[in-house]
Amino acid sequence: MSFYRYLYDTVGAPWHWYERSELSDAALLAILEDPKVEVYVPYVRGTPAGYVELDRRVEGEVEVAYLGVIPEFIGRRLGSWLLDFGLRKAWRRGVHRVWLHTCTLDHPAALSMYQRAGFKVYDRKVNMLDMRRARREGVS
Repeated sequence: MSFYRYLYDTVGAPWHWYERSELSDAALLAILEDPKVEVYVPYVRGTPAGYVELDRRVEGEVEVAYLGVIPEFIGRRLGSWLLDFGLRKAWRRGVHRVWLHTCTLDHPAALSMYQRAGFKVYDRKVNMLDMRRARREGVS
């Protein structure tokens, strides 16, 4: 549990991730111990460099629930490599849909990376909670 929280907090800090931080250990453990949830961690010279989390809990679908690189590894093309790795894992079984969420607080290159991988924008929403949190944290 603590290793997952380390990954989530370290990868997500620059992008203001907060949802999993608000979960209790029991609630988070229930997600992570589900056999339909997979977490993959690439290592660079023995150091964890990020992670991708795949959620198969909806039959026939895979959500790329989380994907990111630890800040000191940004700029080394690990994000696109990790996305490709995750997509190969996601599509390996009888799946008809692979999807993910992103937002304007994400890395500036995230949306274009997802689009190069074949994702299409399905919907756009304004989430006031994210905007208020961003203002509090000094993100514009």
